[in-house]
Amino acid sequence: MTHRPARILTVCTGNICRSPFLERALQAELDRSWGVGAVEVASAGTGALAGHPMEPQARDRLEAAGYSADGFVARHLEEDLVAGADLVLTANRAHIGRVTTLHPRVLRRVFAFREFAHLLSAVPADALYGPVGSAREHVARATRLASAERGMGSPLSDDEADVVDPYRRAPEVFDAMAAQVMDALPTVVRALSRP
Repeated sequence: MTHRPARILTVCTGNICRSPFLERALQAELDRSWGVGAVEVASAGTGALAGHPMEPQARDRLEAAGYSADGFVARHLEEDLVAGADLVLTANRAHIGRVTTLHPRVLRRVFAFREFAHLLSAVPADALYGPVGSAREHVARATRLASAERGMGSPLSDDEADVVDPYRRAPEVFDAMAAQVMDALPTVVRALSRP
C-alpha cells in the first residue's frame, strides 16, 4: 500500500521572506530524514506578492544556513492548500486567524512556528517516537501531541511566538528573522523526523 506524502504548509504575509525560509529549511531537513517525496512542504502568503522570487536578503540568509531558494515563486494562500495540509505552521499568531477563516476545521493543526517548537519541547520523547509508520502518520502524531499541550503550560508572549517580519526593514531585522527560525528549527525537525 502506498501512502500519500505528509503535507506541511508554511504561511506568512507576502510569501517572500519568512514562509519560504521555513518551507525550504523544513523540506531539506525532512528529505534527509524520510527521503525525498515522503513529506511535501509548501508555502503561501495571506497577502502574497504572487509570482515573485524570494526576497534577496531573506534568500541570502537561507543560503547561508545551507538551504536553497532555487525556483521559489510566491503564491496566495488558498482554501485548498489549507484543507490539504496535515500541519500548518505560520510566521505569527495573526496568520492563524487568516488560515482558520479559510478552513475552520484546520484549527487543531495550525500553529505559529516558534510556538509549535515550544509545545513540542514539552512532549516526552517516548510519546513522540512511537512505532514507525508513514511520514504522514508521524507528522499527524506530533501535531496531535503539540495540540494537546496547548493551555498546559505558561503561554508564550506574541514576541516569543512570532517570527519578526523583516520585509522592507534593516538587515539586522533579517538577521533576527533567520535567528528566530534557526533557533526553533532543530526542535521541530527532531519531532517531525523519522523516529
